[in-house]
Amino acid sequence: MKLKFLADVNVEKSVIDLVRETEYDIIWIAETNLAMRDNEILDLANKEDRILITNDKDFGELVFWQKKVTIGIILFRVKGQDTQKKCFLFRELLRKFEDKIRNNFVIISDNKFRFIPLKREE
Repeated sequence: MKLKFLADVNVEKSVIDLVRETEYDIIWIAETNLAMRDNEILDLANKEDRILITNDKDFGELVFWQKKVTIGIILFRVKGQDTQKKCFLFRELLRKFEDKIRNNFVIISDNKFRFIPLKREE
């Protein structure tokens, strides 16, 4: 099954464009509902079986401390918020690790991809 994505309002348009160019299904909160809260965004991602893409560390708290269930999150932690670098790294993530994104909290930093397994409630 091909991955589907939900991008938080804080994700840059160039990243959204990249995902669309690679023919993945993506919804960008900035185009749908700017007033959505983090919990609502996570609920929508779960309901539609989408991986959340964000720049917001608060989602880590929702998942790890508040035990909110998710099928996957990709968090950008790129120094200087370099959009070109984010696009390059996201493309690399899809190319090398597409099969590892689901059921993981993926942190994309300047020099590595970190995968933290997410526990799913049975």
